[in-house]
Amino acid sequence: MNGRQKVVLVTLAVLLVAFFTLAVGVGSGEQGRADEPPGVVERLGRLAGGSGTVDPATVRADCDRSGDVLSFLGDCELRVADPGGLKTVVLRSARAFEVTAPAPRDADLTVHAEVEPGDGTEAVARIAVDRAATVLLSCPGGAGCTVTVAAD
Repeated sequence: MNGRQKVVLVTLAVLLVAFFTLAVGVGSGEQGRADEPPGVVERLGRLAGGSGTVDPATVRADCDRSGDVLSFLGDCELRVADPGGLKTVVLRSARAFEVTAPAPRDADLTVHAEVEPGDGTEAVARIAVDRAATVLLSCPGGAGCTVTVAAD
């Protein structure tokens, strides 16, 4: 390794330590939320071509549907058309519901989430899809649910 390479390596190491120190010092210490990513993360995702939500019109369901609103008792199966890249299916409801979906990126696993509304807010599920997928919605306790396939 010549002198120039050593200088570049030392400079990169110093920058890495400085950035890490800055990140630790600026952080709020709070736990992040996957359903509310920082704006920087969303902008980076758009630059990488993984932005946007699935058009609700491309989602089919085996339950009652009026526009983008799904009504069902027990379970409802959604079939999401191939979005042509990594996109997000956004589901909203005034009450709790459950979602089971395949993980994107050829992962060999299924993701299950129980989504509940917060104080004064609705329950929101964001499901990442990168190919045609089947998503199963369920209502806890076999009760009736109303879920909206949202554009955002």
